[in-house]
Amino acid sequence: MEEVESVTGFSQDDSSRRFSVSWNPKTFRFVFLQSMENRFHSSWVEAQVASCAKVWTRCASDPPSLEPQYSRRDHEAREIAYDAELRAVEWEARRAARHKDESSVSQDRILASFARFAVNALDLEPETVALLTGDFLPAGIEFCRGARNFDANLSRSDTIQACRNAWTACGLQPLLGVRSEITSSILGYSLLYPYTDNYLDNSHVSLHAKLGFSQRFRSRLQGSGEPASNAHEITLWALVAMIEAQYPRAQFPQVYECFLAIHGAQEASVAQLQAEAWISDAELLHLSLLKGGTSVLADACLARGWMSEEEGRFGFEWGALLQLGDDLQDVHEDLQRGSTTVFTRAVNRGEPLDPLVLQLLCFCDHVAARMDPLPGSQRLKDLLRMSWRSLIVAAIADAHEYFSPGFLVAAELCSPFRFQFQRARRRQLAGRQGFYTTLFDLFIQTSESNYAYRVSASGCSSEALQATL
Repeated sequence: MEEVESVTGFSQDDSSRRFSVSWNPKTFRFVFLQSMENRFHSSWVEAQVASCAKVWTRCASDPPSLEPQYSRRDHEAREIAYDAELRAVEWEARRAARHKDESSVSQDRILASFARFAVNALDLEPETVALLTGDFLPAGIEFCRGARNFDANLSRSDTIQACRNAWTACGLQPLLGVRSEITSSILGYSLLYPYTDNYLDNSHVSLHAKLGFSQRFRSRLQGSGEPASNAHEITLWALVAMIEAQYPRAQFPQVYECFLAIHGAQEASVAQLQAEAWISDAELLHLSLLKGGTSVLADACLARGWMSEEEGRFGFEWGALLQLGDDLQDVHEDLQRGSTTVFTRAVNRGEPLDPLVLQLLCFCDHVAARMDPLPGSQRLKDLLRMSWRSLIVAAIADAHEYFSPGFLVAAELCSPFRFQFQRARRRQLAGRQGFYTTLFDLFIQTSESNYAYRVSASGCSSEALQATL
């Protein structure tokens, strides 16, 4: 955040409470930040986990209605629209691969195809489609370009994994009253995910090594000047430096409190590897809520460098929802690798997932209601709620064997596509990795002459940091 003037001090009624007065060049006004006090400490985080757990339990006895309802004719019309736009995108991707000089024209045509699909298959209003094509998709493209600029060897799957977090951050920005954009801190924080997750999930790395890395990384997040010990840490240290460049520690203490909170959740997750078969259902839920909640709590803080308690509570609950949704989406993979979540535990007990998913949909409605007092537009709030529910319904289609037949019939009626159609198209697209690669490269290709990412200008690229060590 570029500030013309900034003053930090202590309030008159409480000498331990920090305040900061900053000039915001985007809104042309001074902002009195009483919330600069240290707020998101471990006891606050634990209180939010307990609160989320209570809501989750309450949702078990308050199942939501499965809406909206689609007829067979509705399904057929939307599936025709899906296939028509998929063919159009594939044709444009092949054309772009042959005519490199017309890539911008192909990008525009693909975006237009997506807009038609959103209107015809998903019933989105033109203003809502504009949010997707004018805000979220360009932010994703900009993020992927920044990721490639930072590390040209980062895989497409890792880039997309990080981009999902960046999209969450970009959704939070207007909800908290700031313009949606990819900043250096959002890029740095989102890229931490593939680098840390891949290391912690690597079965060839010993638990001792993981714990040692975790301790050194905690020191770095606390502001320690301890040097990186290997190439992996050099990259992570560079990403933290990108965040520090935008949010100096003395002025934005909440940012680093949130980072230490998500780091603590990751440490708890690593410890779970040794005892996941023995932990209770309540402890398992606690870990899921902790990891997911602290992740998006950090995203929310990066929107402007500080949050009120209510804003922090919303960010935490959104993260808890996304974590549970991801666990549902990953139920097949988690069962294969022996990872324990609330959903795999139910499957291993021979229990259908019907009640857990109804509970999740109810929790989704609770989090959506948290958005009501926030300053974002109603169209954005409706879009977010729809996307959360759509991901849950799509996960039901993928994991259909773990639900009762009656529940599947009812759930399919609130899906814009028949479940069998969704599974068939998913298998079809899974076999077209070359198509995905072509499409990905089409949108993120850029030259140094017309794209200068702010991170490089600040000297925080991975290569730049390695050169200084």
